[in-house]
Amino acid sequence: MATQKLYAGAKLREIRARLALTQKTFADKLGVSLPYLNQMENNHRPVSASVVLALAQEFGLDVTELTVGESERLVSDMREALADPVFAKTTPPLADLRLAASNAPALARAFLDLHRAYRQTHERLASLDEALGRDDAALRASPWEEVRDFFHYCDNYIDAIDRAAEHFATSAASRDITRTATEALEKRGITLAFSENPDLRHYDPATRRLTLSDRSAGPTQRFQLLMQVALLTQNELLDATLDLARFTTPEARDIAKIGLANYFAGAALLPYRAFQAAALETRHDLERLADLFGASIEQVAHRLSTLQRPGAKGIPFFFVRVDQAGTITKRHSATRLQFARFGGACPLWNVHRAFETPGQFLRQLAETPDGVRYLCLARDVSKPGGAYHAPVKRFAIGLGCEVQHAPAMVYSDGLDLKGRFEPIGISCRICERRDCHQRSVPPLERRLRVDPDRRGLLPYEIAE
Repeated sequence: MATQKLYAGAKLREIRARLALTQKTFADKLGVSLPYLNQMENNHRPVSASVVLALAQEFGLDVTELTVGESERLVSDMREALADPVFAKTTPPLADLRLAASNAPALARAFLDLHRAYRQTHERLASLDEALGRDDAALRASPWEEVRDFFHYCDNYIDAIDRAAEHFATSAASRDITRTATEALEKRGITLAFSENPDLRHYDPATRRLTLSDRSAGPTQRFQLLMQVALLTQNELLDATLDLARFTTPEARDIAKIGLANYFAGAALLPYRAFQAAALETRHDLERLADLFGASIEQVAHRLSTLQRPGAKGIPFFFVRVDQAGTITKRHSATRLQFARFGGACPLWNVHRAFETPGQFLRQLAETPDGVRYLCLARDVSKPGGAYHAPVKRFAIGLGCEVQHAPAMVYSDGLDLKGRFEPIGISCRICERRDCHQRSVPPLERRLRVDPDRRGLLPYEIAE
């Protein structure tokens, strides 16, 4: 198989700007001529192996930064946006999208923002009866989507908060994270109590009392305790991170602050270096890791997908959570596999079958249309309400990695990693498979033929 050439001009320019170097100085340190560097930065030439080596030796760069990151996500997101019928007659080829993502990422993000605004306007018009007469009916970006994209494009790894959480978890004399968190609150005059209140967590600033639900499982209680610790003890760090993000609305900033506090809680419960070492030792056995750290399986799976610290990266995982309708409620990928921004995932993916086999791990060897192969793991993570009449929250999670990393996972044992791989996609509109029996809509970039005298798997044929 031919080696794919590495075009990373935008990333090279970003690295040079971060180092505050001129093109001439940067070229000298990389051992290339100024014109050659200029060509690489403008994606007229691929990044050579000698330049990759020089980046590692001269600047200590984690070279995976060049190959995994924003470009793949932008291409996937643009393809999904262009699946909108409004672009039916003006769909650019995939090569153009890759050029835009590599050479003009700011323009690509502006396009996505514009499409999001269009989509929200369309949805508002569809519910005009509700919008008419409201004082806040003016168009504004969805705060939830703005925050989701913030975490998505920073690779779901926030270095300053991750390191602060690790320091909090490992610097105390006690190795019991619950005790460490409780003592941190007690130093601030805050008492901890438990009640049958259905709220997972409630903090009363007037009485300085934090109440957790005793209906919740232990991992949930610990997570909520640590989240409150983040809000009360790490406020300056959270606000500094939010200032850098420059959210467009107060609502987005408020949602993001909760997200950052959640991040701190997960990183404190599963501190980076200790958790990464345990993951390697157990071969990423989710159940053993959950038991070792007093966490839930979902918390462990999500944390594995965030081990992207420069210079100490773990296996690149994707992580996703879906509800029973197939809607993605959490998503992150450090792999080339990117999820649909809106709606559900491919129905051929094993995560949808997890609801049928509660309490069991499902394994799947899968191949996406771009030829990349993955080991996919799925399991239901339904959450009982703690009482007979309380509602049960039903979710399933998916975790996976590219197949070359599969031997480092205990779940690969007994699988033929060179055998048959099931075809899966991202979403039907951007999946080009012509013979999929689960296809719901035609692919974006293919013409259709309709034969009234013939009916195959689909009511139409997809042209080559």
